Amino acid sequence: MNTPKTIFQKIADKEIPAKLVHEDALCVAFHDVAPQAPIHILIVPRQLIVRVGEAQASDQALLGHLLRVAGQVARQQGLAKGFRLVINHGPDGGESVPHLHVHLLGGRALGWPPG
Repeated sequence: MNTPKTIFQKIADKEIPAKLVHEDALCVAFHDVAPQAPIHILIVPRQLIVRVGEAQASDQALLGHLLRVAGQVARQQGLAKGFRLVINHGPDGGESVPHLHVHLLGGRALGWPPG
């Protein structure tokens, strides 16, 4: 059975336009359409991993790559004073798209606790 593509798969495949800030063979990064901070970028693997808690051992290098890209994008965005990375898991964790993605938030002081 063919599973419909997530919106993130469609963005990665360039079927839906997005304001890309990074693109490589493993992932894409783009500005969130509903930003929660002055800078809100999503880092999305091209390979579908539904959520971080379902990642396999074989996904380890890809997960590390997403974090490395997040740091690179943060530097490119001028977030030297700080930024936050968020990965939501499941409905109670705030997940809205069943495709692993890392939120990069910055551009202002971020409060704690976040939820």
